[in-house]
Amino acid sequence: MNIVVLDAATLAGVSLDPLRKFGTVTEYHTTSAEQLMPRIRSAEVVVTNKVVLNADALSQLPSLRLICVAATGTNNIDLEAARAHNIAVTNVAGYSTPSVVLHTFTLLGNLMSNIHRYTQDCANGAWQRSNLFCRLDYPIHDLSGKRFVIVGYGNLGQAVAKVASAFGAEVVIAERPGQETVRAERVEFTEALRSADIVSVHCPLTDTTRDLFDADTLALLPAHAILLNTARGGIVNEQALADALANQQLLGAGVDVLSVEPAAADNPLEQYQGNNLLLTPHTAWASQESITRLIQGIAENIDSFLKGREHNRLV
Repeated sequence: MNIVVLDAATLAGVSLDPLRKFGTVTEYHTTSAEQLMPRIRSAEVVVTNKVVLNADALSQLPSLRLICVAATGTNNIDLEAARAHNIAVTNVAGYSTPSVVLHTFTLLGNLMSNIHRYTQDCANGAWQRSNLFCRLDYPIHDLSGKRFVIVGYGNLGQAVAKVASAFGAEVVIAERPGQETVRAERVEFTEALRSADIVSVHCPLTDTTRDLFDADTLALLPAHAILLNTARGGIVNEQALADALANQQLLGAGVDVLSVEPAAADNPLEQYQGNNLLLTPHTAWASQESITRLIQGIAENIDSFLKGREHNRLV
């Protein structure tokens, strides 16, 4: 088969050998809208992470049989157009869970222990100038005993809950906002936030969750609370979060995702200079092991397709 990988840069140099047993693999580091059609006109399988395949493009690809999304989300593919042109579409789910969990607690550990500030002090010679064996300039907090609220209790939320429990935190599962009925073992959304020490966001971005954490929602959190978002940027209103951090309405925030990526220079969180924000460039998912699992998952999807099965099929 003629397999074309459109944005191999998102796979961080991890080997694509699992795909080569199915045919010829052509890799492109990135692909612009102008470059798209010449590169995939004769492709039978297209692998894309973020490159958009819209209805117009799909209508011009008679050879294309399968689109493998190198991610879980498929908002870059016109699924209805793919169905109309008899093009199968697959994704890969669950491959990045261990990486996202680690990143979540890396952000949290840094914020609760102020490690990012202490390491900078060491680099600047502050420890060398100390009159004590240690430095205690910034507060350090335990996770044990803290009330750890999880918003979005899918596979990722459940995995984060397990680790939080292992640290001795009290895990609270927030009910979906606006629900009149609170499910067993969950806590009403605003009640959960009002009592939170840590809030970790793991829900999808939908019309319901867009700007879920705006100025009003953030105001529900105690001033000692930490907010973590490794889900999707649009769930947290960035200006509202920057204002809350600047006004010390929150102890801190760890953010791996923004509403527009890559980050715009005028993004409020990109511009924010306070030590109570840790901003990472959408890397929570991207351990080498996660990407290896992702590529293996794509290979399994191609193999399943060729055998007439529907493993991970969305179309």
